[in-house]
Amino acid sequence: MDYFMKHLNHGMLCNLYENMLKPRMIEEKMLLLLRQGKISKWFSGIGQEAISVGVTMALNDDEYILPMHRNLAVFTTRGIPIKRLFAQWQGKASGFTKGRDRSFHFGTQDYKIVGMISHLGPQLGVADGIALAAKLKNKNQVTAVFTGDGGTSEGDFHEALNVASVWQLPVLFCVENNGYGLSTPTSEQYNCKNIADKGLGYGMESHIIDGNNILDVYTRISALIKDIRVNPRPVLIEFKTFRVRGHEEASGTKYVPQELINAWIKKDPLTNFENFLLKEQVLSESIMASMKKRIAEEINQHIEIINKEEYVVPNKTKELHDVFKNYKYQEVISGNNLKEIRLVDAISDGLKESMEKHEDLVIMGQDVAEYGGVFKITEGFIEKFGKERVRNTPICESAIVETAMGLSIAGIKSVVEMQFADFVSSGFNPVVNYLAKTHYRWGQNADVVIRMPCGGGIGAGPFHSQTNEAWFTKTPGLKVVYPAFPYDAKGLLITSINDPNPVLFFEHKGLYRRIRQDVPTSYYTLPLGKASIIRSGEAVTIVSYGAGVHWAMDTLNEHSEISADLIDLRTLQPLDIQTIYNSVKKTGKLIILQEDSMFGGIASDISALVAEHCFEFLDAPIKRVASLETPIPFSKQLEDQYLPIERFLLSLKELLAY
Repeated sequence: MDYFMKHLNHGMLCNLYENMLKPRMIEEKMLLLLRQGKISKWFSGIGQEAISVGVTMALNDDEYILPMHRNLAVFTTRGIPIKRLFAQWQGKASGFTKGRDRSFHFGTQDYKIVGMISHLGPQLGVADGIALAAKLKNKNQVTAVFTGDGGTSEGDFHEALNVASVWQLPVLFCVENNGYGLSTPTSEQYNCKNIADKGLGYGMESHIIDGNNILDVYTRISALIKDIRVNPRPVLIEFKTFRVRGHEEASGTKYVPQELINAWIKKDPLTNFENFLLKEQVLSESIMASMKKRIAEEINQHIEIINKEEYVVPNKTKELHDVFKNYKYQEVISGNNLKEIRLVDAISDGLKESMEKHEDLVIMGQDVAEYGGVFKITEGFIEKFGKERVRNTPICESAIVETAMGLSIAGIKSVVEMQFADFVSSGFNPVVNYLAKTHYRWGQNADVVIRMPCGGGIGAGPFHSQTNEAWFTKTPGLKVVYPAFPYDAKGLLITSINDPNPVLFFEHKGLYRRIRQDVPTSYYTLPLGKASIIRSGEAVTIVSYGAGVHWAMDTLNEHSEISADLIDLRTLQPLDIQTIYNSVKKTGKLIILQEDSMFGGIASDISALVAEHCFEFLDAPIKRVASLETPIPFSKQLEDQYLPIERFLLSLKELLAY
């Protein structure tokens, strides 16, 4: 203790104490409100305040911290007004999520806090992205991220640590080992002595700290953070602590031996620190009583303010508006210089020109640097833009999507290449639960484009040939683009990168080197949500996208007697349904062609929409044509049967003859 008294002045000791006391008193009030039915749920951090306070106070206010649901002290130590926290917990409009999410599932740029999602693990990869941004901007900053002992079993934990170590990112990985993941003890979660030992496997410095000793936490973390700012690297910290209350209050603690709880109650960080401060005469009983009275009055005053606030008034227009960050499309007209190039070249050019326009845009993906990507789209980029901006990644789709989200939080755009669209399943959670939902939840946009090489016709089999766009068109908060021509691909990719919202950009592999077109050599944009009418006719409306557009064109070229409107959707979300309505009202017949299998695909939704809104104009049942309800096979014979190319002509003739 002499060391701490020598190195920490009375003012700092008092701050440490008050920052632990305040969340403890808020929690005690929350437990009372929970019993009164005034809040719905509570995750208690009682007995773990020293970790949150020590780490938060060691950081600078402009350094990001990513807490979990037991880290109330992070929020209070950063100075968030109590009334805003109560508004958040009660679902009031002045809360951080406007009633759209509960407890600590929120973030705030004003306080440099990024809240969790219930899947736990994605926090860690997001911290990687924020730390990468600090490194790219030459800021001597550290990012701290929390997880629990249970979260260390998730794949995201291992992916995030690996990426941070490979890239030497200044991330402080804080693991609160409190003995249980809900009711499962650590002995049933991992089979090593300490969680800190896991850092060794990633070549990462790691430490074990007594999480119930505020002086130990603050001094050791402060020293580490100062060193990391000068020598950027990731560090894994295992805080030994205990959860003396249930995972959440409803679950209780019956599964925990009472003698274990009693032993840890004696290690209560607040009680022990109070006794220390009294013994060292840093504080007196009267000063402590005065401090508690002041905090209690603040809590009660803020509760009263929020209790008087009305609950959120539902507004459908506002809800729909907040799914995406508002983006005003800016048209850039193409120049007159044209060059005949392939689809693959158009995408490469769009990326290259976007890298020139956005000087901090980052491209990430497997083999995208020296190798140029498996389809050579980023070939030569590393010589032009450098390895900091064109980054090879480990095989860890989940962590890289999360890293892209972190870059966006720190104000940097990124493009992630999925080597094949099929592989996005390994990063599915952060796409549909983090990128898609963050702006709606707390106003933070995900400025991320994910490139998705997709599609069959090249004998690549079940794991390299899927066209899985319907996985994402179902999810509010994602935009989905799927061009069929080089001109569209370049302009739409540039717009997708300019758009501050998450975009899944599908690129059909079978079209990469087969389709050529005159494309402007200059930078230009095309609007999302606007279909293209490839051909005009009177007898039938044909709707497709991607390779299906070319199959339809080939069919019409072989059967010139068919008079058809051929609509290339180009973007699937937002969907230009009005162009389809206008065409159907003219022709009276509709056939939709997609490469994806039938059930749950785009064709089904378009069919339903047209049936609802244009029923009186239809002269025949709507036809849908799609691939077989099987995984896509490898052999050419089976793949030809799987794809709907031949079935399309038969269905089209049936529709025309109806």
